[in-house]
Amino acid sequence: MGHYWPVAPVRSSDDGSGPARRAGRAVGRALHLPITGTARGIRRATHAHGAGESGLGRLIELHAINGAGDVMITVALASTVFFSVPTDEARGRVALYLAITMAPFTLLAPVIGPLLDRLPHGRRAAMAAAMLARALLAVMMSGAVATGGLELYPAALGVLVASKAYGVVRSAVVPRLLPPKFSLVKANSRVTLAGLLATGAAAPVAAGLHTIGPPWPLYGACAIFIWGTFAAFTLPHKVDEAKGERRARLSTHEAHSRKPGLRTVSRPVLCGLMANAAMRGLSGFLIFFLAFLLRDHPLAGQSAAVSLGIVGIAAGLGNAVGTAVGAWLRARAPETIIAAVLSLTLGVSVLAAVFVSGLFMAVLAATAGFCQALAKLSLDAMIQRDVPEAVRTSAFARSETLLQMAWVLGGAIGIALPLNGVLGMAVAAAIVAAGTTMALRGVLTSPRRPQGSARARVA
Repeated sequence: MGHYWPVAPVRSSDDGSGPARRAGRAVGRALHLPITGTARGIRRATHAHGAGESGLGRLIELHAINGAGDVMITVALASTVFFSVPTDEARGRVALYLAITMAPFTLLAPVIGPLLDRLPHGRRAAMAAAMLARALLAVMMSGAVATGGLELYPAALGVLVASKAYGVVRSAVVPRLLPPKFSLVKANSRVTLAGLLATGAAAPVAAGLHTIGPPWPLYGACAIFIWGTFAAFTLPHKVDEAKGERRARLSTHEAHSRKPGLRTVSRPVLCGLMANAAMRGLSGFLIFFLAFLLRDHPLAGQSAAVSLGIVGIAAGLGNAVGTAVGAWLRARAPETIIAAVLSLTLGVSVLAAVFVSGLFMAVLAATAGFCQALAKLSLDAMIQRDVPEAVRTSAFARSETLLQMAWVLGGAIGIALPLNGVLGMAVAAAIVAAGTTMALRGVLTSPRRPQGSARARVA
């Protein structure tokens, strides 16, 4: 018998192990590594400290999707309503936008909270519906965004209502997803910061899409919101559990009042809410007033668009820093925090009125963003502390409605006011002064709280 020497099989590039195939795989890994690595890093950050196990991490990611989609629509509308026409016509268009969209919204907003109160077991579906509605409305607006016709505004109103409905449900869901030893302030800080970071990342993408054509940011928004529609259903099932929840009331003394609102016996919570309304009104005022003022009187050596970008970035950075600081602070004295940040904002606004300049306007925008974030987080902590869990969901819904109305009022004042820097900054200081008074009143009326006291009665 002959002897057969072992012969090594001949490898070809077709079996997946050839040099060409190995090189192709290496190139593929090198190309997708930044994407997958970034995705894994984001997932580690959003799911840290028990947020992954509790489901809070998925809510953080969903809110980031929401922020990215909203900024796409904002860029598309801003380019149509504001930048494409002369200043006088732009003021008329923005005023028309507020009248057609915001005015009906102020009537619809009080209905959103009670309506969602009737859906305590459908919170995931409600958030998914808000995402899907905005996806469809973005496609509807894409045909009218280039002309800026009146048909654009009903769709914009629908986007606004859907966005607010999502925000109300999101605020109600956060307490249900708290990890162990997590405060509501810290959880809200993480959620809000994720939205801000996603907004900052998506804004230049939206601007790049707009260079292709006015409808393209809306196409991008549609894709993002469809993604969010599916992401909403990845939240844990406990989001839809609402054992013992009831509607809140605004009255602090009428035990049998039938009017829905924010019911609490804690005067500091009401004072904190009014102080936050002043900060939200200041935000709306600065957005619209500075937008038109800097358009006609840009910063030294800068164009109107660059001037607006500088002030906008300052406000965004201030908001992000305030949100990050809120995640580190212990919410032991939220009344004091609210009073402190409003006093700081008042001081800066007075300086901006006395020394009117582009620098002080940018500093005021950054300060307002920083202090508004801390004040809102502190208000959330006060609601968590003083409002029973049975009515906390409704309390968040109604507080958000009031803050949105304050923003609308501040924006309307900013549009109607003459473009005079000294007058504008004086009005800003007056708005903050009213809020500071309420904040200080909240500190002075805050009782010394023994353990388990100062709880709200439930009707």
